[in-house]
Amino acid sequence: MKTIIIIVVIILLIAIYAGMYNSLVKYRNRAQEFSSQIDVQLKRRTDLIPNLVETVKGYAKHEKETLANVIQLRNNVNTADSLQDKVEADSALSGALRQVFALAENYPDLKANQEFSQLMEELSNTENKVSYARQAYNSQVQAYDTAIQTFPRNIIAGIHGFKEMNFLQIPDADKAAPKVKF
Repeated sequence: MKTIIIIVVIILLIAIYAGMYNSLVKYRNRAQEFSSQIDVQLKRRTDLIPNLVETVKGYAKHEKETLANVIQLRNNVNTADSLQDKVEADSALSGALRQVFALAENYPDLKANQEFSQLMEELSNTENKVSYARQAYNSQVQAYDTAIQTFPRNIIAGIHGFKEMNFLQIPDADKAAPKVKF
């Protein structure tokens, strides 16, 4: 009878251990999934930039410097190595895109252009998706980091090499409140 109880307890402990290990893997994989979603949305956004630049070129021929800057910043997003670097490069690109959108105010024909309006709408929708993916990523990183730091999962995490993940940080330049001119 004691042997059966010992076997049951061992099986139960193995099942609990496996369940905790599997939950850590799940948390980590979900964080990686959200990281990939950010990449997908950033890629989608950077793919829209050449169309936007071509549309604007036809109306704002002397805005070459602004458009060249947008292309350069787009390339920076595409060539960034880490997720945080991509977020920072994307932040700079967002600022440049705001300048392009402001050009529409100076060029009524551009503002009325259907393709430009559609591109602005798609870029805006994609920006919302990027923001959501960033929030989801940070939430999942928080859940994962909490899981690997709390007892008894911290023991399992240490044994199997689970490491803390970094939150995505907003670049300092974006933390400042925008200045409004009257």
